[in-house]
Amino acid sequence: MENYSQSEPKAESVSTTGSTSDIRALNEMIEKESSFIELVRMEMKKVIVGQAYMADRLLIALLADGHILLEGVPGLAKTLAINTLSKTVHADFSRIQFTPDLLPADLVGTTIYNAKTGEFSNKKGPIFANFVLADEINRAPAKVQSALLEAMQERQITIGEQTFKLPKPFMVMATQNPVEQEGTYPLPEAQVDRFMLKVVLDYPSREDERDIIKMNVNKGSFPEPKAVCTPEDILNARKVVRQVYMDEKIEQYIVDIVYATREPREYRLEKFGQLISFGGSPRASISLAMAAKAYAFIQRRGYVIPEDVRAICKDVLRHRIGLTYEAEAENITTEEIINEILNTVEVP
Repeated sequence: MENYSQSEPKAESVSTTGSTSDIRALNEMIEKESSFIELVRMEMKKVIVGQAYMADRLLIALLADGHILLEGVPGLAKTLAINTLSKTVHADFSRIQFTPDLLPADLVGTTIYNAKTGEFSNKKGPIFANFVLADEINRAPAKVQSALLEAMQERQITIGEQTFKLPKPFMVMATQNPVEQEGTYPLPEAQVDRFMLKVVLDYPSREDERDIIKMNVNKGSFPEPKAVCTPEDILNARKVVRQVYMDEKIEQYIVDIVYATREPREYRLEKFGQLISFGGSPRASISLAMAAKAYAFIQRRGYVIPEDVRAICKDVLRHRIGLTYEAEAENITTEEIINEILNTVEVP
């Protein structure tokens, strides 16, 4: 059995469905096209101490044309991270604080009547930006959540009788607080599925927290990140990400992982039969494939290896597996189920 983690795929084995059949030429192209990734990382490190995991997941979602849901307690630099990313890309940034009294019109815009001219005009809402931060998305009622998630899926907004395309690139980063649940409206599973990644954030390390204190107390201000790329660079990079080579064995590996969340008994995981109420949808397979390609891209590699799939798997699947009451009673988490699946499904 071939091991793609140990050796580079042979050039002649590459499918001709991409723009090039030469894996070496593809590697060279990706080496060139992904050069801005390291610059973005460096600029983000100036402002964000630690949280390299979150920064990389933001980049993966951006390059894979997906959206990201961050879950963590307040104060973990979630807002600061996407604001910094937007500055490094020189793109428009919009922050929307979700509250129980928010209306869909506050998000997408509305039609305004001009008494002088007797005509109606459209006023666009804050959703019309390249990077949209939906802060504490679970604090807004279902109508507002639906308005945002429709924009995420369709990439367009209808105000009155007119339909407007959202700018490109367009990425939503939503945050939710896992601790305080009073007065919140949890996202239904069908809506959570719209997010390519769900990242659970933890507290920084002792060393990182000491650096955070120094930056905030001694300096009193954050360094200003430089714009090191443009929205056009991101759109070009997305085209290259789709060209990253993925062998049929890797595709089958992704299918097996997702299918194991639906039919665990077929993969000798009978103990999960009573613990999983529903598994990942086909959108999970698509997201896992695209995220793996984006992960390979930021590693400046022109082909996907099994380790790329495993590295991004939890972020893609943790919000797409439903747990039964039995699982909750036994304190079984989706992360534990994903770990067991990754340890059981045969690696190509």
